[in-house]
Amino acid sequence: MSRTDIGPPYFKDMLPPVIKENYGRWKYHEILRPGVLRHVAESGAEIYSVRVGSARLMTVDRVREICDLADKYCDGYLRFTSRHNIEFLVSDKNKVEPLLRELKEKGWPVGGTGNSISNMIHTQGWIHCHTPATDGSGIVKAVMDDLYEYFVDMKLPAKLRIALACCLNMCGAVHCSDIAMVGIHRKPPVIEHDIVSKQCEIPTLIASCPTAAIRPNPKLKSVEVNEERCMYCGNCYTMCPGMKIADPENDGVAIFVGGKVSNARTPPMFSRLAIPYLPNNPPRWPEVTAAVRKLVEVWARNARQGERYGEWIERIGWERFFELAEIPFTDKHIDDFTFAIPTFRTAATFKW
Repeated sequence: MSRTDIGPPYFKDMLPPVIKENYGRWKYHEILRPGVLRHVAESGAEIYSVRVGSARLMTVDRVREICDLADKYCDGYLRFTSRHNIEFLVSDKNKVEPLLRELKEKGWPVGGTGNSISNMIHTQGWIHCHTPATDGSGIVKAVMDDLYEYFVDMKLPAKLRIALACCLNMCGAVHCSDIAMVGIHRKPPVIEHDIVSKQCEIPTLIASCPTAAIRPNPKLKSVEVNEERCMYCGNCYTMCPGMKIADPENDGVAIFVGGKVSNARTPPMFSRLAIPYLPNNPPRWPEVTAAVRKLVEVWARNARQGERYGEWIERIGWERFFELAEIPFTDKHIDDFTFAIPTFRTAATFKW
């Protein structure tokens, strides 16, 4: 009988021959220039990774153009990184420079390696998601255009990871990125009782609220919201179209800093709030773009070599960070949640 669910293809079938032949036996890698890495195996075999910045959402024509380049220079082998970079996997050293020249002619940025800003990971935003408080692709385009110099060069103290989530559901890597933008709603959902009573499963709707802010309203065969408990996450709208959460005038962007996944030098860190609110001003989001650049440059001026954003803040103290970044400290920065970030265990290491 034929299989109906074959699942994803086996990843080793997609590897270039040189990687298959030397799998698990790589000796070292080095960065030859921003965006170009050379990987050397114990056998002496080499392969080159050419990293190119890319949009998360692309047309079919752009995908075909990428595939044509891969066919021309690397026998069709390429990969997409977790932060939406394209990496052309070139086995022939003599094809690296011609590939770089053609990428330059096309205006495609090469970089994102070493002490630089990698491509920004982000969520769907207005183009596809149903609960966003800000856009995904638009705001990322604006910020990365402004920070382009830090993508194509390696002049920062350490690598810098920036992310964006368009709402509090955090589909992006916001909790573990050096600088992160989060779309925020600032008002509870507007309840359309007719829709709730006719189209929604009320028990499921009530159960979807993480703070138990929603309770039944038997008189209207609907629900009501305790505004003091509501955290404006939009989870209820996911379950019921009668719980409208989007608000063009009050939705905006918050900025968090200091997260990282790496265990190097210090344990992984969760990011923490730096700027509580910035307005949505498409198409270029000037307030957000200026704030992110300022945060990048204050770290670049003051951090030690190899020091990630959160490590720098832990060394100088959060009071000094707010002073250097010229961010006013408000009551919004006080974390009074029962299981606040300092109580979370994030390290892969431990002591008996």
